[in-house]
Amino acid sequence: MRWLSKLRLRVRSLLGKPALDRELDEEIRFHIERQIEENVAAGMEPEAARRAALREFGGVEPIKEECRDARGVTLAHDLVRDLRVGARQFRRSPAFTAVVVLILALGIGASTAIFSFIDAVMLRGLPVRDPDELVVLSWRARTDPDTRLSMTGGDCNGLETSPMARVRGPGPGAAGCSFSRPFFDQLRDDRGLLAGLTAFGNAPPLLVSGHGSPQRAYGQLVSGDYFAVLGVGAALGRTLDRGDEQRAAPVAVLSHAYWLRAFGGDPSIVGRTVRLNGALFTVVGVADPDFTRLTPGNVHDLWLPLSVRRLIDARWDQIYEGNASWLLTLVGRLRPGVPAAQVEAAATVAFRGNVLGAEGPLLTAADHPEVRVAPATSGLTGARVQYRQQLLVMSVAVGVLLAIACANVAGLLLARAGSRRREIALRLALGAGRGRIVRQLLAESTLLAVAGGALGALLATWGVEALVAFMSQSQSRPLGFDVAVDGRVLAFTALVSLTVGVAFGLAPALRATRVDVASTLKEGALATSGVRARLGAGLVVAQVALSVVILVGAGLFLRTLDELRGVDPGFRTENVLLFDIDPTLAGYPPPKIDALYRELRDGLADLPGVTSASWSEARLLAGAGWAATLRLPAPARIVDVDLLRVGPGFFQTLGVPVLAGRALSAEDIAAAPAGGDANANGTRTAVVNQAFARRFFPGRSPLGEGFQFDGRGPEPTWQIVGVVGDIKYSELRRDVWPTIYVPSQRRGVAFEVRTAADPMRLVPKVQALVARLAPDLAPTDVKTQSDEIDRLLFRERIMARLSGLFALLALALSCLGLYALLAHEVARRTREVGIRMALGARDGDVRRMVVAHGLALTATGIVLGIAAAAAVTRSLGAFLYGVAPTDPVVLASVSGLLLAVAFVACYLPARQATRVDPMLVLRSD
Repeated sequence: MRWLSKLRLRVRSLLGKPALDRELDEEIRFHIERQIEENVAAGMEPEAARRAALREFGGVEPIKEECRDARGVTLAHDLVRDLRVGARQFRRSPAFTAVVVLILALGIGASTAIFSFIDAVMLRGLPVRDPDELVVLSWRARTDPDTRLSMTGGDCNGLETSPMARVRGPGPGAAGCSFSRPFFDQLRDDRGLLAGLTAFGNAPPLLVSGHGSPQRAYGQLVSGDYFAVLGVGAALGRTLDRGDEQRAAPVAVLSHAYWLRAFGGDPSIVGRTVRLNGALFTVVGVADPDFTRLTPGNVHDLWLPLSVRRLIDARWDQIYEGNASWLLTLVGRLRPGVPAAQVEAAATVAFRGNVLGAEGPLLTAADHPEVRVAPATSGLTGARVQYRQQLLVMSVAVGVLLAIACANVAGLLLARAGSRRREIALRLALGAGRGRIVRQLLAESTLLAVAGGALGALLATWGVEALVAFMSQSQSRPLGFDVAVDGRVLAFTALVSLTVGVAFGLAPALRATRVDVASTLKEGALATSGVRARLGAGLVVAQVALSVVILVGAGLFLRTLDELRGVDPGFRTENVLLFDIDPTLAGYPPPKIDALYRELRDGLADLPGVTSASWSEARLLAGAGWAATLRLPAPARIVDVDLLRVGPGFFQTLGVPVLAGRALSAEDIAAAPAGGDANANGTRTAVVNQAFARRFFPGRSPLGEGFQFDGRGPEPTWQIVGVVGDIKYSELRRDVWPTIYVPSQRRGVAFEVRTAADPMRLVPKVQALVARLAPDLAPTDVKTQSDEIDRLLFRERIMARLSGLFALLALALSCLGLYALLAHEVARRTREVGIRMALGARDGDVRRMVVAHGLALTATGIVLGIAAAAAVTRSLGAFLYGVAPTDPVVLASVSGLLLAVAFVACYLPARQATRVDPMLVLRSD
């Protein structure tokens, strides 16, 4: 019947069923290994012990070889079998498998999420045709030009906010990327210079009405060839063209996202009209959905021709379109074969003629004005400047976290390889080749890495969504970046983890296949080399040191956030509801604005739960504000101050104390001139803060003193009628600056409403009140003052939250690595511990031995980590407030936390070591 059994096995193997492997692994192998152990223990040589065991169990090896010959084993079959055997190995040790896969997933997921966000914000190209051909123009000069008005929409923040290099000689230098309309027209008409040139600038705030409730929108004013130069088409209808700049009937193009959000994706919107700030516009198209923005982070809802500015901005003056008003950003497309230097030279000639030859020259020839051309991909920075430093710090932190995860996986694989030396020796004793064992262990490491990468991809997707949601909470507009899990980033981080897994799985395998089979079987399953133990200890020390760096950084950011939240702003921030309203967008005249504000204030004050209400032309602690230059008499001097225009009851609503004189009254507000015209009785009243009085009127009262605004013509005199307490105006980090408060001038304002309970419960009633008093208006950006401060502290909050998350993960990974190392050490030294206890060692002695070893490794890592953190955190000074980079409280807290958690991680294996039975150890010996 032996030939029948062999035939059955051969047939079953040809059918592709794993019958032989299953039978060998689950039934015969156990008995063969036990018999070999008994034979070796009886004094037989390993080879003789193997042959004797095989003879006793009917010659399984010859049957196996026959079946292999019948199959014609291929590499693919070997790989499948290795993976199957590896999966069975992991099922036998689920805890080890789960820990390794989770560590890899955390490292891959966190790294992929952060680096995907960095790619979207800092590295992603422009969503236009051939973006490498686009260039952005900027100017340089030795001094600032004498412009009437100069601004951009934040498209070239890198040029506008940082000092430029010196331009052909000494001097601080000036630079920018905004140009005048005449210069743009001149440059666009030069057909031989560029293949195309377009201009754009921010539109004023837009109130969209005519389709449901009025709502705010963000627009951009562009030249008619904007879409043609960028190579962007329409998803519906058409885009703008040059003719739209001269058409009597104004037109608009909607962004695809705004079309879906505001009009529900209705295709009939093309050809219909909408009302923008009271003017009728015809919608001619919807832009391509792939065109989400040109400048990174600057998202717009619709695009309008440059010529319609006067229709949507009541304060617009034709003078703003002259040579002295620089409001446009210019982007051009290079002609094939025309170098950028040639464009710069021709544009510089035109620019000098424009700024030197105009009436009232804006610059002199000695200023050496010139035009520079830069790739639009890097020149249009936009919101990148806002995130650059934070993302750089986060990229370092997540890189450290990935290194900790890789070191942890390496340590676990090393420990597992040491515990499998006896298994490998048994495989060798059974006749397995060294290459065969190496392939098997390599397949197991690969399987772990693939499982960790798959779970890491899921965590990365969730992490990106959570990161975008958190970022969006602190933005009044859409985030403006196309953030999604980047396949290249995921592949890179997965490759790093796979390399670590394979490398640290292969190295022990190669070493293990060179063992002396007989001596290894006699030593026991848990013997390991000193080299491997030292390498594992080194990995633990490295993990602890890296964790200290992340923990110290997180501690500094948390303390900074706590310090800023503890800053006294000088007014009561709790239970204050804020909302914006701008009647000028609907064309309200000044008398109607005055009446509306009075009615709104009275109506808000009558709502249940409201204690007071007022308004101001800028929100406090919103990151922005107004400034002014004053002329003060006795002694005559010109000073710079902060300026805030407020309504009646402003200081009462916010809880700001009046220290001397009086606050601005309703009569002061009603008598205030609009646009600088003199009022009926010729008086103007103002209130100053305590810092103003201390600096400019030391030792005496400023009440009754006068001042003038420093303008180009004669200015009326304002009289100081009160002094109020100091309050933080634009930022918490900024010191209180001398500030003047003057009556509001009938512009768009922010209302402040103080309530007795949760102010957000009042929102529906506020919306209903505005809808009743002004049906063509709507309150926007509704939030509490506390939420406004949180938005101001957005950078600090994101740094604290992300670094705190990374710190917790690093702490958990480091302690897990320490626990795994000590658990393995205890298992490896079971024989030693048993002998010690047999010789009289007590449980406490054994526990102290294990715990002391673990705490020594931790202390070494802490010392190295503090030294590294002291060097790294010095670069974080710009992010910190009220705390030094080497704050002793943070360093001590991190050290204590690590030692406490490490003690727990050490105590668990130490307690396990005391459960060793000395008699069993000595008997097995």
